[in-house]
Amino acid sequence: MRAVLAGGGTGGHVIPALAIARELQNLYQAEVLFVGTARGMETRLVPAAGYRLELIKVGQLNRVSLATRVRTLVDLPMSVAHSARLLGNFNPDVVIGVGGYASGPAMAAAWLKGIPSLIFEPNLIPGFTNRMAARMASEAAVQFEQTGSYFRKAKVTGVPVRESFFQIPARPSEAVTTLLVFGGSQGSRAINRAVLSALPLLKERMSDFHLIHQTGEREYNDAREAYAKSGLSAEVFPFINDMAQAFCRADLLLCRSGASTVAEIAAAGKAVVFIPLPTAADDHQRKNAEALVEAGAGVLLPEKELTPERLADTLVGLLADRARLARMSLAARNLAHPDAAKEIAGMAARLAGVGRD
Repeated sequence: MRAVLAGGGTGGHVIPALAIARELQNLYQAEVLFVGTARGMETRLVPAAGYRLELIKVGQLNRVSLATRVRTLVDLPMSVAHSARLLGNFNPDVVIGVGGYASGPAMAAAWLKGIPSLIFEPNLIPGFTNRMAARMASEAAVQFEQTGSYFRKAKVTGVPVRESFFQIPARPSEAVTTLLVFGGSQGSRAINRAVLSALPLLKERMSDFHLIHQTGEREYNDAREAYAKSGLSAEVFPFINDMAQAFCRADLLLCRSGASTVAEIAAAGKAVVFIPLPTAADDHQRKNAEALVEAGAGVLLPEKELTPERLADTLVGLLADRARLARMSLAARNLAHPDAAKEIAGMAARLAGVGRD
């Protein structure tokens, strides 16, 4: 079996794609080729994982200037033609689009060549590329039931998540109540500043708790100084290497709501306060957060409402209510998909004619 995984850009696209590739190899002895662009994280992560990567040139169409959109449309036939040549040389049995700019031309080339294709869509609202490719794809693997309406045929598989997140046990009742704050690998200025501004209120209203805060490199020193002055029990890191272990120590999370983060929260069974990134394409982070909020697993706090008082009220109300945190944790765990990568690989293998999902 031969499979192409096309797309990338961010870790949210590339890391699940690598998990799918491993399952294709382990279960079906597949030969895998990745197709991406020079500006994405795939240039670093894919070769490091031992996979072959081919690069195509493709521009942006969504949320860009008219001039950029025109250039992209002019270049798009060449991107599709380049993808078609790659597919012709590799001769895949199936093409899997994981989102990101390289996914669109590769999916179009697969459609033109009559190769079965599968879209992987982790967000509740599909990204621009996947929406454009929806009519060309044979099937789609999605994280949310609502997402299936965008595709001809879809299956809820969830998002591949590292096994360590599924192995996180329930918090012991005697443990110090702990809040984990993070805004992605680079941190979030808005979240950092709101939390630091709320420290005096948190100290005043609930002193017996612990904070773990990933700030990002740029704001680490300022945050460390603010925590030292606050008198609160806290650990401050520019970056947390073992996020699953940090999840394990926390009763409540405060974070963004990217698709991979949402999947990790469900796998770990953690209560969460979401502050969606307001500039995310198609407002997909808010839609992701709303899915967990509706399930009783989280609370949504829009960034425009992120005052110190509102944040402190929200956090204290949750941290002081262990029973509610437990209910939210259970609700999150009920949304987990421990076999996501295996199920997606099975869908791809069936489309390729070599297996069943």
